Amino acid sequence: MLTEAQAAILIALGMIVGEINPDNSSHNCPNGFYREIFAGTEFVVPTRYRNLFPKGLGAQGMVCAARDEVTNQNVAIKKLSRPFQNVTHAKRAYREFKLMRLVNHKNIIGLLNAFTPQSSLEEFQDVYLVMELMDANLCQVIQMDLDHERMSYLLYQMLCGIKHLHSAGIIHRDLKPSNIVVKSDCTLKILDFGLARTAGTTFMMTPYVVTRYYRAPEVILGMGYTENVDIWSVGCIMGEMIRGGVLFPGTDHIDQWNKIIEQLGTPSPDFMNRLQPTVRNYVENRPRYPGYSFERLFPDVLFPNDSGDEEQNRIKAAQARDLLSCMLVIDPERRISVDQALLHPYINVWYEEAEVNAPAPGSYDHSVDEREHTVDQWKELIYQEVMECHNNGPFSASQSNSTEETDGASPSRHTR
Repeated sequence: MLTEAQAAILIALGMIVGEINPDNSSHNCPNGFYREIFAGTEFVVPTRYRNLFPKGLGAQGMVCAARDEVTNQNVAIKKLSRPFQNVTHAKRAYREFKLMRLVNHKNIIGLLNAFTPQSSLEEFQDVYLVMELMDANLCQVIQMDLDHERMSYLLYQMLCGIKHLHSAGIIHRDLKPSNIVVKSDCTLKILDFGLARTAGTTFMMTPYVVTRYYRAPEVILGMGYTENVDIWSVGCIMGEMIRGGVLFPGTDHIDQWNKIIEQLGTPSPDFMNRLQPTVRNYVENRPRYPGYSFERLFPDVLFPNDSGDEEQNRIKAAQARDLLSCMLVIDPERRISVDQALLHPYINVWYEEAEVNAPAPGSYDHSVDEREHTVDQWKELIYQEVMECHNNGPFSASQSNSTEETDGASPSRHTR
């Protein structure tokens, strides 16, 4: 059996192929389904989905590309990893499913279908989500030499998607390059809502609830959070685009905090006074750091050189650096909001009212975040959702949010 890391490498190299041909792999499969196996992961899918090919493997499951012969559309099929292993996994699977059915925005991945090969609740153990197929995730894009046009357009789309989530009181909480996918025409979509949570709940975020490198200071220090916890993550992603490497690569939550204050400086006494006493005592007893100016952290030489016009390049670099300085603010009360970021000079050249202020998602049942159920109870709720989605279609899927939508999506739609 390959490890997850070994399988991911082989997938990236295109070296994993199905172990069973779909034309003769229907043995012991439900009627209308066939089986493929990739890196030890079994996919049992409806025959409408052909030409399965592995695209990625992570903690939340494996993703395969496929061709939907009913809609003549290329799709991604995600098999959730051990959704009923424990209450945490089951609750996360239910939350992701509900949120994907709720949202409908061009910068958020669309749920096209869901299915299970099991025909009853008693047998139910596998959950498959069918989504729009994208070309790459942002991890791959960050390694490219992006010009200001593409960088600002990608950031604009991130902010539009985040604003749509926030309009329903949904905080993503786990924004990172691997959770953001792009197409070759520079269109971008946010995915993976398993850790998303509604604003205003009594939840206190735990230190390991999001990927450490993109975790906001208020999360590290147990202060609770508001919507602009996602803005810190966008700032980390933007900084990574510019530097070509992770900004704050902490080895644990203490080292993460140290990495932040070494670069940005020790926060103000006002911030310290809002910490819990034990946390404040620790933070105040750390060495004090003056921090560095953003001009030193992100000098002009790191920014794209789009043309021979040095003055224009300096202006663009200054605008990008200013946006970074507004997002990477330790004190969340002083950090820029998503609405303010969308109006920033580096971003607002792309501003389209219909994209920025798209209709808010439907009503979300905030009590989901407070429910306490057994694994079997979560399992029944998920089964009901899968059946409803498979029989009636996902609420969020629409032609305007399909993978075929490319009109007006490229950066060339505006003159900068």
